[in-house]
Amino acid sequence: MQTTIYYSDKDAYVIKQVDMKGRRERKSRSAVILSVLEEYFERKKRIGEILIDLGAISHADLTKGLELQKSRFTEKLLGDILLGEELVDQEALERALIIQGKTEESVLQR
Repeated sequence: MQTTIYYSDKDAYVIKQVDMKGRRERKSRSAVILSVLEEYFERKKRIGEILIDLGAISHADLTKGLELQKSRFTEKLLGDILLGEELVDQEALERALIIQGKTEESVLQR
C-alpha cells in the first residue's frame, strides 16, 4: 500500500524532527511517520486489543486467554499465556509489546 502525505513549509519543523528520528533509528521517513501514528492510536490499549488489531489473534483466542488467566494462570501475563497455549507467535507478541510501549529490552528479557 502506498500513501502520499502532503505538507507545507509550516510543517518543516515536524518533518525535520521526523528525519532526525529516522537517522537515529535508521528508518525511512515513512517508517517513522507510521511508527508515530501507530503509537498514537495503540499505546493506551491492552495487549489483547493490540494483538487483535494486528490480526495476530481472534476475539475467541483473547477470550480463551483471559479465561485461562482468571482460572489457572492467575500470576502469568496474558501474553505469556497466549504464547504458551500457541494462540500467538513470539514475533507478533513482541511487536504488540513494542507498540504498547514496552521497550525492546524488556521484550527480549521475556
